[in-house]
Amino acid sequence: MSEKEFLPKTAMSIHAHPDDQEFTVAGTLAKWARAGCEIVSVIVTSGEAGDNDRAHDAAYKPALAKIREDEQRAANELLGIQETIFLHYPDGELEPTLNLRRDLTRLVRRYKPEAVVIGDPQGVFYGNGYINHPDHRAAAQAALYAVFPSAGTRLIFTDLLEAGHEPHNARRLYVHGAEKSDTWVDIGDTIGVKIAALKKHVSQLGDWDPEKMIREWAAEEAKEHGMEYAEAYKVMLLVEEEKGG
Repeated sequence: MSEKEFLPKTAMSIHAHPDDQEFTVAGTLAKWARAGCEIVSVIVTSGEAGDNDRAHDAAYKPALAKIREDEQRAANELLGIQETIFLHYPDGELEPTLNLRRDLTRLVRRYKPEAVVIGDPQGVFYGNGYINHPDHRAAAQAALYAVFPSAGTRLIFTDLLEAGHEPHNARRLYVHGAEKSDTWVDIGDTIGVKIAALKKHVSQLGDWDPEKMIREWAAEEAKEHGMEYAEAYKVMLLVEEEKGG
């Protein structure tokens, strides 16, 4: 189905690294933000391993982390995202631990998003040229199980209850990169800002202009759904929809 009717009032985007969100779901987030949605962007690592310059060693990581966090904040400002949270887990070494799931559960309970946007924890091979980064899968798995069952189940992570974080059930979970998508969000009006936000990640892009690739990806997703540009998702309906809503 095409996604035309649902515009959440609150949303949370959860990804492993700075720039993951811009490559994948930024058109949707910008569309929601323009409609008045309050969005929290959660970045699990600071991307401090994202450099292969032989002149740099481990001592460079803190500096790169700051650069990449600043780039993400600049991208989010363009997209209309109100809050950016970094969890500072180690880049390149991420695992879907209980501690990570607890941290994400805390954030879901605190901000109470109607919609949560994550990657596909099962995606490994994309075409013949890309193996999914293990950090992407780890962040997605932890986020998936934070949204369900942890955030809505009172007696999971009872320390969160003691801290005042009551259970919360998100209405919808948007999973990008899924093998079989069922929802396409029209980003014809926001693909430009998606590309502009992605270009804020100068430390990763260098002189490369991603516009052609991003437009080709979005056009491919859209072509059978009556749109010019789209982002595709598997959407889980976690709370029964209200009639007429």
